This record gives sequence, structure tokens and C-alpha cells, in this order.
Amino acid sequence: MPTPLDHAFVRSVARAADRSAAPLAARPDEEPAGVPHRGLARRVKTLVAAYRSPDSALRGSGQAVAAAMTHLGALRAAQTTTGLFAGGDNVQSPPDSAFTVNDVCDAHLLAAGAGPELSDVTAALAEIADAASVSLLTGGVHTPNHRWELCAALARLHRSFPDDRLLDRVAEWLTEGVDLDAEGLYSERSANYAAHVSNPSLLLLADVLGRADLLDAVERNLATTLDLIRPDGTVETVHSRRQDQNHPFPLAPFLPHYRLLAIRTGRGDFSRAARLAAADGIDDPDLLAQTLLTPDLCRPLPAPTGESLPRDRYLTTARLAARASATAHTVVYGGSDVPEHRRIRSGLACNPTFLRLFAGDAVLDAVRLSRGFFDLGPFRAAGMQQLADNRYRLTETLTAAYYQPLPTDQRRDDGLYRLVDEGRFSAAMAFPDRPRDEVSHTTRVEVDVREDGADLRIDISGPRVPWALELTFRPGGVPEGAAPIGDGRWCLTTGPMTYRVGDDEIQVEAGVEAGEPLAGPDRSDVLRYDPGQDYTVVGGTDATTGNRVYVGGLGPHTLTVALRARRPAPVV
Repeated sequence: MPTPLDHAFVRSVARAADRSAAPLAARPDEEPAGVPHRGLARRVKTLVAAYRSPDSALRGSGQAVAAAMTHLGALRAAQTTTGLFAGGDNVQSPPDSAFTVNDVCDAHLLAAGAGPELSDVTAALAEIADAASVSLLTGGVHTPNHRWELCAALARLHRSFPDDRLLDRVAEWLTEGVDLDAEGLYSERSANYAAHVSNPSLLLLADVLGRADLLDAVERNLATTLDLIRPDGTVETVHSRRQDQNHPFPLAPFLPHYRLLAIRTGRGDFSRAARLAAADGIDDPDLLAQTLLTPDLCRPLPAPTGESLPRDRYLTTARLAARASATAHTVVYGGSDVPEHRRIRSGLACNPTFLRLFAGDAVLDAVRLSRGFFDLGPFRAAGMQQLADNRYRLTETLTAAYYQPLPTDQRRDDGLYRLVDEGRFSAAMAFPDRPRDEVSHTTRVEVDVREDGADLRIDISGPRVPWALELTFRPGGVPEGAAPIGDGRWCLTTGPMTYRVGDDEIQVEAGVEAGEPLAGPDRSDVLRYDPGQDYTVVGGTDATTGNRVYVGGLGPHTLTVALRARRPAPVV
């Protein structure tokens, strides 16, 4: 009995590939000038998949083969004498080349044995793979996810060109252990790298090596990601340690992983996620090759299970809480790496957003708290404590110092002392050897997450310094009840305001429990976001864009902020 197929899915996948491959096949001799090596290999893979697919308009197309050969010529020219590929800011990079070799090997598997028309393509792919194999076998990496991408390339090389040395090297990397924490997050906590690198690499390794534990790791990550899916069809990234921490990331790249595991395990929640990932259509041209290489993807999805609301999740390892209800979706975050490392750095979680609120089309994208304390930047919680169900406390204490004269036995006649970074700036003053007078500033934010929003109690203690709470709303509405202060900014004092988009709205009301009156709209020196000197010293910023509403003053202060989502009742 033939295996049932999801024909609508298969046709959509083929159309997505054709949209990419058909223009290339229409101009098969056109040199792909300026296309990086990874793009060249992906194009070849898509062209070969389209040639092989019964559902593609390029099925059996000689022009598709000719276009593939043209791109293979450019790809071979990009390969250096080491077998690694030139291009990009990572010089002589084994992992960057591994991305390309993964596609080369997949294309080789699709082309091999497909008939004499693809014999030249098969030979060219084998030549490229062979030239890269030694460098990948011995090469190193520089990010956590690179290990799994490199292992996947070695496993694919072994699959097409068996060599036990390749498997031995994979085993060497894998014995380090997959970097999945107790909550199911990879160490980089990045939706982008989970979707594009770690999950697909581990799925491939599980298949080639017969490693059920690697399959389980992917399933755990996907299960956690379910609780990070936001109402707008994106995946939460505020806790990421990579580039996506400041940008929304779509759910669509998770489609093949949710779909495959839903089909193989019968999980209805994964089926629901797969349907949501494909809700706006299928645009990834690589999915066609994936369906040919993994036919299970073409089987019908199991019945999806409905989403149970309200739903709560607190990820202790990332210090991120999410609560979803029919009215609101709220995220509370206190997991920045900056308080511990005292620096902004690639590979650290640096985003100072500590709350988001979704109310249908009305979206509060970011709540941040800026302080004018020694230019050390906005509030980033050093700790997050769960006080009760859906109630959290975020805390950060900043310290800066004034330094006393060096002890007598540490002084030098020539006045030449060590150049030292003291956490705020660097100077040739041998700071660790000096007595210090410290100045401290503590911020505590208690968040009570409700079904219709959140209540905040913000306590700012320490010297009298300016502070500003910034609420950044997604464009599409206008704050009503707040005073405009120019450049897409508004000032809120103690009166209520509403941000309305269509029939959806978010209401905000602030109150002072202790401290001076709040700053009015004439205090532009207070009502602003300051990214801190780690950004400003190089002329940079991590400031948000959108409609920004400020509440500010001169601390110390104790402030309450009520955030309420309002949406029309669902039609039954």
C-alpha cells in the first residue's frame, strides 16, 4: 500500500523551489557574479532538486542541469588550495565552508544515480567535496553551533564517500556533549541558530549515526520553543546571545523540524506549530531538496492539538517568563549577561528590554529603564527571582568607584603604572592596588503578570540621578493621553494613556509611591534613552525605534506602572 502524501504541501514546496530555480534555468550560461559560495551551493542543490522532483516545472530540464554546471564552475573557482572557500569575514573558515559542503553533499546524493544527464554535475560535486574533506576533518570552530554544522558536513561526506576517519572526528566533537541546557535551550539561546544550524545538523547526525539521543535533543528544543512563539508568528529572541537578540525571528524556518517530528512522533502540538509556521505560505526553496532526501516530510501531519490557555512558562536558565492568555501575551526577562561580564560583546545576551506585551495588533515591543549613573547604561537585571506564580523580581546593583592614592609600597618614582580596565574605563593607574570609595545604585522591578497585562513596581535607590522608563510601541497606533515631545516620542506623567490599533489597545497608568513628582514634557534631558558608554564611545546605540513613551524623574523613586490589554470579545 503506497504511503499517503500531503500533496498540497509537496506542490507548495515545489513552487517555492521553482520561483528560485526557474530564473536561473532560463539563463543557464549567465555567470553568477558576486554570489557567495554558500549561495552558489544552495542554488546548485535547488536546481538538482527541481530536476529530480515530479512536482517541479523543471523536472528533467536540461537547462537546469546547464545552470547547475555554471554555478559549480563558480563554486570550484571560490575554493582555495586548502579546499576551504574564499569569501566572508571569517578567513579560511572550516565551519563557514561546512555550510557549503553540506549543500554540496546533499546535491551529490540527489544527483548520483539519477541518470547520465547529471553525471557531470555528480562528478563536479564529488571533486569539490573531496577537495574540502581534509580541511574539514582537521579544522576548528569558533562558535558553539559550528561544532554541529561541521559534524553534519563530516557525516554527509562519509555518507557519500565512506571514510572512518570522518566518523572518528564526528565522535570527537560529539563527546563534548550537546550544549542543551535543562530547559531545552542551546547555549547561544538563539532562535536563528537553533532553526538554521543546531536542529538540522543534529537531525542529520541522528539519521546517519543512528543516535536517538540527538533526536531527543532536537525534540526538547522544539518543545521549549513552543512556549516562545509569540502571537505575531515570531519566536522570542530577547534572551538570545547572538545577532537575533535585537530583531524578530519568524517561525517559518522551524517548519521542517516541527513537521518531521510531528509526523514521526504523532505530537499534535508540533503539528500545530508546523501549520502555524506555514500559515503565510512556503517560500523556502531549500524545502524541496529536504523532502526528496527525507520523504517522511511529505506525509500528512497528524491532527493538531488546540492551544491551552492560559499558558505559563518560566525558563530558569535564561531567566525568561512568558504568560499567554486569550487577551494578552506577556514576556518578562532578566537574563542579561552584561551585569556579570561588565561589557557589551558579541556572544553575550545584551538586550536591556525586560518586558513585552502583545494585545492583538497593539504591541508594546520593549520596556526599558535608563539611568544616568556613571554612563553605565540601562537596567539589565543581574538576578531574577520567582516570588510566586506569575510574579517576579528583577534586581541590579551598579557600583562605581573613586580611587584613593596608592599605598606607599605600590608607588613608583617614574609614575608609570599598569593600564587596567576597571569595569567602566581604562587608565594607567593600577586600579586594583588602590583603596576605593564606592558609589552604588540599585534598581528593583517587581512584575505581577496578569491575564490582561502586568503590574510593575519599580524601586530606584541610590544618589539623586535622572532615570527614564521607555515604553516602545510597535508602529500603527498613536498614544492617547500622553504629551508629544517630538521625534516619535511622548511623555506620560501620572495620568492614564492608551495605545490603540484598530479595536486592540494597551492602557498604561503610572503612579508615584515615593519620590519627587515625575518629569514633565519640558525635561528632554531626563526623558531619553541612554545606551551607555559601551555604545556611545564608538558612536553606536542599541536604541529602539517606534512610538516611544517616557516616564521619568530624578531618583530615588518608587513607581507603579499598570499595563492592561483590551481586546474585543471573540466571536463565538
